[in-house]
Amino acid sequence: MTNKTGFFKRLKALDPLQKQLFATALCQRMYPNYQLFSEVCEFGDAKVLATALELAWQSLYDRKLKFNIDVHLERLDAITPEPTDFIVYGAYPAMDAAVAVTALLSAIQGKQEDDMINISKLSSATVANYIEATLDTELTGDALDDMVFAHEVMQEERELQASLLDIIEQNAKVSADLVKELRREIISSGVSNIGISAE
Repeated sequence: MTNKTGFFKRLKALDPLQKQLFATALCQRMYPNYQLFSEVCEFGDAKVLATALELAWQSLYDRKLKFNIDVHLERLDAITPEPTDFIVYGAYPAMDAAVAVTALLSAIQGKQEDDMINISKLSSATVANYIEATLDTELTGDALDDMVFAHEVMQEERELQASLLDIIEQNAKVSADLVKELRREIISSGVSNIGISAE
């Protein structure tokens, strides 16, 4: 999400592979939310998400890569937390991360480009919910929305999505080098969309 005119219009104008790269990058950025929750609450298995993400990245440049998406979707379903079963807030961003990777694989399988775009909205929603949960305020409605959108963490989210879109737009061809470089940058930053570091 960004103030730049027509963000989603620009996102929709990307070709399918570019959309997949954008969505995969956002899913990778959400991964530490699940990883930390899994470690702290001893729930699920972060390796299931990591493996699914690895395959999603690889499939961007290895067009011969074949993997059984249904098997990975089943594994993801089994390790997706139900937040009402936990007393910690971290179950919510962890669930969002698992849902995002599930949506990514489903979109790859069904060639559903809109689902790729929805991952952008899901990542921003995770950030908005996190801000609301941490704000000490009685505000509601538009006043709360304004405060959320002005928040530093939301500004970072919007800037990251905007810069990611700029980079992908500038590279009409999704090359192995581009994919590997983006993946390396996101993993080496080590911080999720809500500032979680699993290290």
